[in-house]
Amino acid sequence: MEKIGLVTITYNSADVIRGFLESTLSQTFQNFVIYIIDNNSQDMTLKILTEYTDNRIRLVKNKKNVGVAKANNQGILLALEDNCSQVLIINNDVEFERQLIEKMLQVQQDNKCSLVVPKMMYFDNPNYIWYAGSTFIKKKGFLPVHNGIKQQDISQFDGVYPVEYAPTCCLLVKKEVFLDVGMMDEKYFVYFDDTDFSYRVLKDGRHKLFFFSDTKFYHKVGSLTKSVEKEKKQEYRGDFFIKQNTRNHIYFLKKIGGFYAYLFILFLFFKNNIRFIINPNFRKNLRTWKLINKSYFEGLIM
Repeated sequence: MEKIGLVTITYNSADVIRGFLESTLSQTFQNFVIYIIDNNSQDMTLKILTEYTDNRIRLVKNKKNVGVAKANNQGILLALEDNCSQVLIINNDVEFERQLIEKMLQVQQDNKCSLVVPKMMYFDNPNYIWYAGSTFIKKKGFLPVHNGIKQQDISQFDGVYPVEYAPTCCLLVKKEVFLDVGMMDEKYFVYFDDTDFSYRVLKDGRHKLFFFSDTKFYHKVGSLTKSVEKEKKQEYRGDFFIKQNTRNHIYFLKKIGGFYAYLFILFLFFKNNIRFIINPNFRKNLRTWKLINKSYFEGLIM
């Protein structure tokens, strides 16, 4: 029988962790261990976790925030050491139906694939799609674009079919994938870690990733990573998001390599600076401009 290691990272997750654990512990498939990697939460997260006495919950307390990729690797390695045959990398700002894991395993079995990702809806707007599969778009610098994002769900993406990219909000992975393709690249503190992993799986070619729509899965988008800051009724891209997103895209393109990727890196220098000027979501000050360009050059030397 399959044994699954669920890996989730908490960081000031007090507002969402109960819903996640209730969804997880009520699953019809029960042969799992939950590896909670806490990145030095400063809110009530750890206190709330003490309310749960289920012996399948394993808590790792990091003394500092080590980032998403490294924390995921901590949990994945623990799952593999405990002889889990699969790892479910999953956010804790999600809630889902009782049959989720059971359905994912069935899709995997029916399609003889190694990775499975479900359709994901907005928690606050459950009739609208957040993710319904994705492919890498070369002309966008190999960025993956979510199918159906912000679209009302009218069954336009229903079915079971192969896709190229899956966010690690909920991704079931056979242990062989990590042995063949490797772990998460820890140079990504946050953002692009799942992009990089999916791209490596795609290029390796030995493992297939399948999407399926027949599930109820809801994502509290943006509740854990504050990518937007509000100031006088105007929304701006946060400094943390600007830094991580800018540098990591450059690093990702460097890893892909080749003439086109390096040409796109050069293109991004001009695009980022033009976007700073014309996009109202960027604060128009010298500090933000310096941050954008400093982050760009940090990506070049990562």
